[in-house]
Amino acid sequence: MSPTDGPDAEPTESNEPAEPAEPARVVAAARRLAEAEGWAAVTRRRLAERTGIDIETLYRRFPDPAALVAAVALRGFADLTDALAAARAAAGDDGAWPAVVTTYLDFAYANPEVYDAMLAHTPDLTLGRDPVPGAPRAAFAELRAALAPLAAGRDPDTLAEIGWALLHGTVMLTRGGRLRPETQEQREELIAAGLFAAP
Repeated sequence: MSPTDGPDAEPTESNEPAEPAEPARVVAAARRLAEAEGWAAVTRRRLAERTGIDIETLYRRFPDPAALVAAVALRGFADLTDALAAARAAAGDDGAWPAVVTTYLDFAYANPEVYDAMLAHTPDLTLGRDPVPGAPRAAFAELRAALAPLAAGRDPDTLAEIGWALLHGTVMLTRGGRLRPETQEQREELIAAGLFAAP
């Protein structure tokens, strides 16, 4: 947060009740701003300017930067889950995993800051917690459903964990310039079609 966006910033007075749509507007604006300029640019002052919502309301709804990042992450998980479900349904069992791989990678590369919010900046949104939060659980369920037809007696949960790890590792290493760019398509095809073939 910037120095002008800290706890001493002067809130704008407003006597109007908060609208139910306001949190969604703020999350959408934060997401756009993060993708355009990075998370350091996402201040409540700038969000107030972009949404027309006063700073006092923003502080009340999102008391710290982590709350805003978490809200964007939750929306990102919901969007990813919807996209994976649509891809899986359109492809059918035989083509579900390749369709899900393509959809997952497209989402991650198109929304890098949202993806980081989902999987790097929100340690509470993880499969490793008990109980597992709903947002990552729903995305995991789509990966599991896509890989279940390929399980051939193997544990589908473990298979889905490996699939998610491969996808996430591919995204992060590719974004970091750590892998050969000329073989990106080959790597993705191998994940989609080769690695999970029944033994």
